[in-house]
Amino acid sequence: MADRVMKLASERAVVVFTLSSCCMCHTVTKLMQDLSVNALVHELDSDPRGKEMERALLKMLGGRGPAVPAVFIGGKLVGGTNRIMSLHLAGELKPMLINAGALWV
Repeated sequence: MADRVMKLASERAVVVFTLSSCCMCHTVTKLMQDLSVNALVHELDSDPRGKEMERALLKMLGGRGPAVPAVFIGGKLVGGTNRIMSLHLAGELKPMLINAGALWV
């Protein structure tokens, strides 16, 4: 299942795995929209294999939850809400997005 997650994560410069009922997922996807990033948002609860992918994401994140939102930039797992917000507040998120081709300057 991790292979499927990685395949989906490589489909666009920014991919966010979410659950439709998750407020932190909404916050992260809104941040990407506000930054003008056209992220691919993959809602796990609308995928028949979503539960399996959620378990795979949790494993990829080191087993400490929550598994979503899980943000991939340039095909690499960056992390969840705390990591993304920390990078954003430190001014490090935009350069990562630019390097991945998700933003143009």
